[in-house]
Amino acid sequence: MTPLVRVIGGTGVALSASIRASIMFREDAHRPKAVPAIRAFTAARMDQIGQLVGLSAERRLAMKVVATVLPFRVNQYILSELIDWSKVPDDPIFQLVFPQPGMLEQGHFDEVAELLKKDASRELLGPAVSRIRGKLNPHPAGQLEQNVPCVNGTPLPGIQHKYRETVLFFPAQGQTCHAYCSFCFRWPQFIGDKSLKFSSCDADQLIGYLSQQREVTDVLITGGDPMVMRASKFAGYLDALLRPELEHVSNIRIGSKALSFWPYRFVSDPDADDLLRALERVQEAGKQVSFMAHVNHWRELSTDVCRRAIRRIRATGAVIRTQAPLLRHINDDAAVWARMWREQVSLGIIPYYMFVERNTGAKRYFDVPLWRCYEVYRDAIASVPGLARTARGPSMSAAPGKVEVQGVVDVGGDKAFALRLIQARDPKLVQRPFFARYDERATWLNDLEPLPGTRFPF
Repeated sequence: MTPLVRVIGGTGVALSASIRASIMFREDAHRPKAVPAIRAFTAARMDQIGQLVGLSAERRLAMKVVATVLPFRVNQYILSELIDWSKVPDDPIFQLVFPQPGMLEQGHFDEVAELLKKDASRELLGPAVSRIRGKLNPHPAGQLEQNVPCVNGTPLPGIQHKYRETVLFFPAQGQTCHAYCSFCFRWPQFIGDKSLKFSSCDADQLIGYLSQQREVTDVLITGGDPMVMRASKFAGYLDALLRPELEHVSNIRIGSKALSFWPYRFVSDPDADDLLRALERVQEAGKQVSFMAHVNHWRELSTDVCRRAIRRIRATGAVIRTQAPLLRHINDDAAVWARMWREQVSLGIIPYYMFVERNTGAKRYFDVPLWRCYEVYRDAIASVPGLARTARGPSMSAAPGKVEVQGVVDVGGDKAFALRLIQARDPKLVQRPFFARYDERATWLNDLEPLPGTRFPF
């Protein structure tokens, strides 16, 4: 077994398995004596959330209306540790997990509200909700039409392959979360509509596809949240990626919100140690694990249990990177991003992406004009040290690729957005700069037009 190399006191040393285990699990004595079990609240149990009693009946009804259309799930850790109830409804974490009135168009909101007031049957409510969901662009950026690969003309469910080097895998057992983000662009995964859901439990199909795609170096296990899986099931998927025929796959990414929404997953859940050992086995096999943590606000990383979870994940050799969209009502403030990035670096985490909120679901409630996105990014990045300037953005994950807003410029007397593709469906377009006519109302790539005399490269 190849020993991992860690830097201790400035010296690189090879660590034995026993020493690694000591580092990984040295905090066992500090685990809570009463190990918490997750208790989740969905829309059907919203009335059982005691903290909501102080809200008006009108607001509680509005939350039920929105939760009838968009998925809702929260747990006791978020309720008791992350939300400042003295600042509700403006508290950013409350906005992050609880449905808000402005998330639906007024006509759609009124239609569902009337049905709920009349205690309408499922036969009446269901079709109305399905029709409204269909108008919320459930699969943006060509996810169904362009990202799903085919073998011999047959689509491979639960797999997306948009960029040459990276394949996404959606394990069926990981297509839920410890709680749902109210802005989530993958909301169709959680509404029970199989026609809109990406999922697969066929690891052999994934391995077969990857073995034929020698240009793929990265596999992203995503969801939902793969950290809801039992460690034994998750380890099975990881171990499959270590097969000799996949020697060209060198990086395994894990997309997760568990650090924020249920850090006990890595500290005191019954199989937490097994989960961490699975990550360490990947490192020992010579592949790299990148834990892609979704963090929207600095408060999410502030609890003691979260910080213990971070230390335990890092002790496996995995690198934690963070990403999040810029969201009105939650983090549309340069000071919030700057504090978040500084604290992430102090915890040994690498800031990775600032995204623009995707054009799906409740985007109308959260979106921020592109010029403002750039200002927030510029002001935040200018106020952090160099180690925190690894965050790229603001980036739109659009059909052609990840389009970065680089600024507002003057081109021959015309005001324009300077843009570039930092990732692209067509690899030849990566790093290709281009310009769009300035529009102060634009919130997404589809709102933009090429600067006169130019054209977009895609």
